[in-house]
Amino acid sequence: MLPRGKILSEVLAETVAAYPHNDAYVDPDSRETWQSLARKVDLTAAALWKLGVRKGDHVAVMLGNSVQWLQTFFACARIGAVTVPVNTRFKTEELAFCLKQAQAKAIVLTEQFLGIDFTALLSDVEPALAGTLPGDNLPRLAMALMFDSQAVPAGATDFDRVIADVTDNDVNACYAQCGRVDPDDILLIQYTSGTTSFPKGVMLTHDNMLSDAYAVSLRMGITSDDRYFSIRPFFHVAGSTLSVLVSLTTGCCLLTLPKFDVAQALSLLEQEKCTLTSGNDTIFLMLLGHPDFDPSKLHLRGGWAAAGPEVMQKIHDQMQVPNLCNAYGLSEASPNVVMSSWDDPLQLRTEGWALPHDGVQVRVVDQNTGEISPMGEPGEIQVKGWSVMRGYYNMPDVTAKTFTDDGWLKTGDLGKMNQEGRLKMVGRLKDMFRVGGENVAPTEVEGFILMHEAIELAQVVGVPDDRLGEVPAAFVILKKGRRCTSDELIAWCKPRISNFKVPRYVRFVDSFDEIGMTGSSKVQKNKLRAYAINALGLKESGK
Repeated sequence: MLPRGKILSEVLAETVAAYPHNDAYVDPDSRETWQSLARKVDLTAAALWKLGVRKGDHVAVMLGNSVQWLQTFFACARIGAVTVPVNTRFKTEELAFCLKQAQAKAIVLTEQFLGIDFTALLSDVEPALAGTLPGDNLPRLAMALMFDSQAVPAGATDFDRVIADVTDNDVNACYAQCGRVDPDDILLIQYTSGTTSFPKGVMLTHDNMLSDAYAVSLRMGITSDDRYFSIRPFFHVAGSTLSVLVSLTTGCCLLTLPKFDVAQALSLLEQEKCTLTSGNDTIFLMLLGHPDFDPSKLHLRGGWAAAGPEVMQKIHDQMQVPNLCNAYGLSEASPNVVMSSWDDPLQLRTEGWALPHDGVQVRVVDQNTGEISPMGEPGEIQVKGWSVMRGYYNMPDVTAKTFTDDGWLKTGDLGKMNQEGRLKMVGRLKDMFRVGGENVAPTEVEGFILMHEAIELAQVVGVPDDRLGEVPAAFVILKKGRRCTSDELIAWCKPRISNFKVPRYVRFVDSFDEIGMTGSSKVQKNKLRAYAINALGLKESGK
């Protein structure tokens, strides 16, 4: 049975007591034991308390992967405040929307991150940062707390200095006064990646996220001796739940980087003797395709991936990771819904057949009839149980539409169920397109293209066609030193997949960064489709 009904501070105390001197967190600038990390949390919580942060307050966190992100998240949890992670890729309009919609009372940020001037970005959103907060644009934002700042604006506070001035009496006062925090209290409001529209704030509780982390750690077979490298950004649930809280609930060491630099990642995996890692297909293919990749230098035994069969097989065969788990989930479910076990047969893990966690129910529903789909037939994945969100913050109508009348979360994802109750995610309903009346899942076509020896990455979207409605367009990145033409790739596909799935258009690109990537290293299909229509000189149907 899963350990349920705990709060983050309780789990942190247990982990610190069990493994005080073990490594807890490592990045290029930091190395913390559980004891030293806990001390930073104590000081940060006391600093927030002194500044007036209280239970239920919303604290936005605009930081990259760092010990500062961890200590702020854990400190908010200690008080009972709600962390609102801010996507570090947000531009002005997205940041303004997030801070206003979340009704943030405070924001914790750094002056610069990866060349982005966060101070200037926040000033564009709320000009009162130059004088006194709150301002007219964000009337609820009373505090801007800055780490690593050389020039703190008049309306902001030097958070490093406030933390440095905290005394043990302040820590004790925070402990004594901050009051009771319950497992069903909101721990975090996760703004979804926003691949199709402005993001929605998913409300997740202590119990949601900690229970999901516990469940995932059991499937992965983690022990306190593991060293878990995760490049997933902490502002995403694959970072907060499946990286940070998996480490917290098991006592294993979490290792990360502020951004995904492939050479740096491979170096860290080797030097720190990492035993576990995680990622999606893009991340693993970039690791495998790098000139520095050498499986003999790695120590990986497992971890998890959200990837198709071709990529899963490559990770096993070429990266030589024997016990990798396949995972499916979404922010609204904390996020993991199903994960294969590290000791499942390889074929089940590569093909993506995985069981739900104990206490989580999954069903597959026919979109046309609303009835349960027959075994092996695709339908919408729907979820019920302890991992499901409390709803979208301040969006009751949208929340209501996301659930069925009998309380199941509608994921918008397409899946199949087998007779053992294992689920396989097939694709995203919103990404599906129809070619002459036939449904096409981009992930399926991408999987076939990745079997070509010259291809490193592939992304497929449906683009307008006068005769068929839509046809596939593939955007691909070649492996270094490899050559392939559009005609050659199309000819290679024709005998291998159904004619309606063969890309009509193939374009080679160097990167998807400029086209549009989410913070979780997913290509934004809506932006890619718009890019494709423009690049190919097409017009939307009916225009």
